[in-house]
Amino acid sequence: MSAPPPARTPSLAHRIEYGALRSVFGAFGLLGRERALRAGAALGAAAYRPLGMRRRVVERQIAAAFPELDAAAVREIAVGAYRHLGRVAVETALLSRMGPEQVIGLFERVDNWELVEQRLALGRGLIAASGHLGNWELCAAYVAAHGVHVDAVIRRMGNPLFDAYVGRVRSRLGLTVVRDRESVRRTPRTLAAGGMVGILIDQAGLNIASTYANFFGRPAKTPRGAAVFALRFNAPLVFGSALRQPNGRYHLLIEDIPVVDTGNIERDVDAVVQAYTTVLERHIRLAPDQYFWHHRRWKQQPPNTPPELRDPVG
Repeated sequence: MSAPPPARTPSLAHRIEYGALRSVFGAFGLLGRERALRAGAALGAAAYRPLGMRRRVVERQIAAAFPELDAAAVREIAVGAYRHLGRVAVETALLSRMGPEQVIGLFERVDNWELVEQRLALGRGLIAASGHLGNWELCAAYVAAHGVHVDAVIRRMGNPLFDAYVGRVRSRLGLTVVRDRESVRRTPRTLAAGGMVGILIDQAGLNIASTYANFFGRPAKTPRGAAVFALRFNAPLVFGSALRQPNGRYHLLIEDIPVVDTGNIERDVDAVVQAYTTVLERHIRLAPDQYFWHHRRWKQQPPNTPPELRDPVG
């Protein structure tokens, strides 16, 4: 068994940042859910204007994904994305106070829940892929609220204090937090025990095994862990997104991702990666202002990418 990663010592900047964020979340918690979410949306909008935090990144990526839109429509989606991110940040902090019934009550509609039940009934566990769309924390929390063991595979955040805080929030929601480096060891056991492993598939770091998938017509480096686990352990794979509705409740969309083992592991992995990337794109088109455009999705591309398909932010 590998030793756990050593604890990181937070810097003074980390402590100040964490203290400020916890103070803001604490104040929002006193407002009541609806007022707190409105305040979070206003804070997010301020990051767009007047602060202009990553505004160029967001607008250029939206324009690249939706070339048919004019500048005004791009700005509208961008502002909505900032407001949504502020709202989700506050909502996630408030989730830790909710019980299973309250989490389930946040959803007004769930499509294809029977897929989850049917796949778990096979006894091989379940891989659940998702993206940074809607409220991705709620996807896994909804499953855990139904009594299913869920491993949430996550990457370590830059601020160790905030990283620990988010881990505690996820644990209170019934999730088992698994660092990406630990997932290779833990995932086989979770699947063998009939549990679910949740993996976000739209941010590829330098040390994450990835392949290039077509995302809105451009090659994007995409993590392949979910595909590798599904093929290696003969585990079913689904994709889920929790999209916020105008009334503040959520619509959970669940889709089956075919996993076909032809014996050519590299080709099979690439096919599965493209399949769940295509589903993510389709879900984004349903609510483009609920996607995390702040991350440079096309920053890493093959060296032979044509000029017209290169990173629009570069």
